[in-house]
Amino acid sequence: QVQLVESGGGLVQPGGSLRLSCAASGSIFRVYTMGWYRQAPGNQRELVATITRSGSTNYADSVKGRFTISRDNAKNTVYLQMNSLKPEDTAVYSCNAEVASNASPLRSWPYWGQGTQVTVSS
Repeated sequence: QVQLVESGGGLVQPGGSLRLSCAASGSIFRVYTMGWYRQAPGNQRELVATITRSGSTNYADSVKGRFTISRDNAKNTVYLQMNSLKPEDTAVYSCNAEVASNASPLRSWPYWGQGTQVTVSS
């Protein structure tokens, strides 16, 4: 019932910028904490950033000062502004959201998007 769809990935040169978006849709009662994760080939999935419904944020040390996470509660959408991109940022970026559905409004469940490729290369 609940679906997360990412957009905004692509190829960018080192030092460039990208803005990722992830929208949750379906039979949603409420979206709680949302976040971005990434996974490069041969690596484990790692947390990039999270944001609570009230706007509290948490970032991985590797992206602090370069990435900014934000959200629009009315649109059930989370964003990731990525600046000063490095080749090491190359990965599949996936969004995550804790969502309570209308069918079960007192229980939340983590949902994942399919991911969007970000490639940083000259």
